[in-house]
Amino acid sequence: MTCTSTRVVVIGAGVAGLATTHYLLHGDPSVEHPLDVTLVEASERAGGKVVTRRRDGFVVEGGPDCFLTQKPWAVDLCRHLGLESRLIGTNEASRKVLIPWGGKMHQLPDGVLLIVPTRFAPFAFSPLISPLGKLRMGLDLVLPARRDSGDESVASFVRRRLGGEALDKIAEPLMGGIHVSDPERQSILATFPRFRDIERKHGSLVRGMLAARRARPAKSGKELPMFMTLRGGLGELVDALSQSAAGARCLFGQRALAVQPTEAGAYRVVLDDGGVLRADQVVLAVPARVAAELVRGFAGELSARLRSLRYVSTATVSLGYRRSSLSRPLDGFGFVVPTKEGRRITGCTWSSTKFDDRAPDGHVLVRCFLGGAVDETPALLPEDEMVALAREELRDLMGLKAEPVLSEVFSWRQAHPQYDVGHLRWLAEVEALAAQLPGLHLVGSSYRGVGLPDCIRSGKAAAGLVLSATMAEEVVGR
Repeated sequence: MTCTSTRVVVIGAGVAGLATTHYLLHGDPSVEHPLDVTLVEASERAGGKVVTRRRDGFVVEGGPDCFLTQKPWAVDLCRHLGLESRLIGTNEASRKVLIPWGGKMHQLPDGVLLIVPTRFAPFAFSPLISPLGKLRMGLDLVLPARRDSGDESVASFVRRRLGGEALDKIAEPLMGGIHVSDPERQSILATFPRFRDIERKHGSLVRGMLAARRARPAKSGKELPMFMTLRGGLGELVDALSQSAAGARCLFGQRALAVQPTEAGAYRVVLDDGGVLRADQVVLAVPARVAAELVRGFAGELSARLRSLRYVSTATVSLGYRRSSLSRPLDGFGFVVPTKEGRRITGCTWSSTKFDDRAPDGHVLVRCFLGGAVDETPALLPEDEMVALAREELRDLMGLKAEPVLSEVFSWRQAHPQYDVGHLRWLAEVEALAAQLPGLHLVGSSYRGVGLPDCIRSGKAAAGLVLSATMAEEVVGR
């Protein structure tokens, strides 16, 4: 019997789509059944929100600048691609986060893990939280735990366990900032489920975090830093994945307009140039709202559910300065801004302190964040106005009045999915509807995590499902 190739079309060449393509081509050497893989991308470049610009000795990240190593999929992929020697961690000696409040910069106390104090002295003597606020946070030790499994907002959870001051000064800028979300709408179960697990198990966040610290196994060998990146920026990962995709047919600058089922149980992918791709399996590695349009013609209910996911806009403004022009040292990773401070930036990363090799000798690089779930308008301004706004805020917050030697702006309009309360119920509905469409797969940041490791995991899982289906067909065909 002649063995024909399984035709796979991956739509979207962001990190999720690139990871899917990589694992389809290189993930399982035992697969003998041939795969005919086509990667379709509407833009002229791969990587999606992962983009690195190298200019005059500066390494500027437009989107994410690192990934969490506790989720292993990004590190594993870097190793799989031969990039292990390029991995670098954050500069732990400078691991300090500042929070402006009341016109002053305050350091997040040592031992505070996102929102939970695990060391008494730094927390007790910190001026960031008032004495009454500290007492209210201490009630976490005696307040009864919520026992039901229902979802709630991050804001509701933090107020309930630690009080309003902890929410306003710590949780809102940190936990909301990680997901570019409004804590009043952000799902605790979809974004920080560990905290609810700790509450149920230990009855107290503080007791639970201390117990986890005591139960941590003794170190065996060198531990990975919590956050890592690549020496030349995360663009190196995109470059390596693009090279890995050489075994696929790559169509850049071509938009997929629709996916259509065929009577033979396969799919047609209609392109904007009038071309049609035939596919046995289709991977939609695009935002949920884009996937909604692709399947609208034959899966109306799924399309409607996908279209209901909210997105918000952000922008980053990176500025390079001569070190001699600074009025204060950049002795930390940067600062996050509580909404109640009324600022027009949501935070600032001191990139050249956080990671090595981000600025040439005698220079520093900082990156400001604009927009987000609470107020998108700063991210919708013209680029020159964004730069002016960022400089004005840095002047007020850091006393930084110098003229930058470099400025780079990246605008991400309607690019950040919002995991609102009920997201997991939405996800279950979406996955149940998608399961009724054999050979169709949904991957990317819209579903089970917004970080790079989550996107890579989803792509790897989709590739595994495609390969499993391929091997099953091969067995049947023998």
